[in-house]
Amino acid sequence: MTGPFPATRLRRTRANAWSRALHRETVLTPADLIWPLFVTEGTGVEDPIGSLPGVSRWSVDGIVARAKEATALGIPCLALFPNTQADRRSADGREALNPDNLMCRAIRAIKDACGDSIGVLTDVALDPYTSHGQDGLIDAAGYVLNDATVEVLIGQSLNQAAAGADVIAPSDMMDGRIGAIRDALEGAGHVNVQIMSYAAKYASAFYGPFRDAVGSSGLLKGDKKTYQMDPANAEEALREVELDLAEGADSVMVKPGLPYLDIVRRVKDAFEVPVFAYQVSGEYAMIEAAVAAGAGDRDALVLETLLAFKRAGCSGVLTYHAAHAARLLNG
Repeated sequence: MTGPFPATRLRRTRANAWSRALHRETVLTPADLIWPLFVTEGTGVEDPIGSLPGVSRWSVDGIVARAKEATALGIPCLALFPNTQADRRSADGREALNPDNLMCRAIRAIKDACGDSIGVLTDVALDPYTSHGQDGLIDAAGYVLNDATVEVLIGQSLNQAAAGADVIAPSDMMDGRIGAIRDALEGAGHVNVQIMSYAAKYASAFYGPFRDAVGSSGLLKGDKKTYQMDPANAEEALREVELDLAEGADSVMVKPGLPYLDIVRRVKDAFEVPVFAYQVSGEYAMIEAAVAAGAGDRDALVLETLLAFKRAGCSGVLTYHAAHAARLLNG
């Protein structure tokens, strides 16, 4: 309860910058950010992504340089996504199991250069490795097979953990994969490797630039609506999260971000666990388009949207603006 005006003037605490800082309810720091990076073949390669202005694919040496940059900025974790060469893609995504694949080489290089000063989060799904662009194995009709896919995801997770991954992040949305991966990690002695589950990943229109970045957009046959969630559903998201937590997820993710802040809040309130959100490629591209059109200031838009994630209950945010935001926050 508050007293009536003028005994209560809410503007009093807003009158000066020091007072606004003192009464601020939500705090954003570089430690709240995870920086997604795209890995490509070669040496000394920086390959700009047309649909993601300001974002590039980097060869492994460039990824190591970004890891050192992130460490200096106070960003605690990187999320890696490979752009697999066309001749290494196949219907069964077997390159995901190659211990010397692009992802594994990048993990090892970061760990060799930076040790435990930065975390490495790795994507577990088959879309960067399949010739058809789906996140799993498909049957003759193009339907993504759940249980057969989970068996490959187990091998992919063990492959990445052996390379030094700190956090396994299954983004495939297959039923039962968290429990299967957790059992496999425990059995292989990777007891401290975390699982951040893409627990509520929606079949969204905001993923287009990401698919360009990993090279799957031109390959995708059909859509992903049989395994990614219907954007109309919220109660189902809570069921997905509950199942993944019961199976051994250490944290959960909601994806996309801003259009699903209501889901973030509901998950946080229901389970009181670490909840992350992915400010996905389409969200990033919209901010950059607004800046290019003169419709908004990049610095203000970036910080305001990231604060919205924290205010909604996020422990952290995956964002392509991570380095830019960290520089502003360190200012």
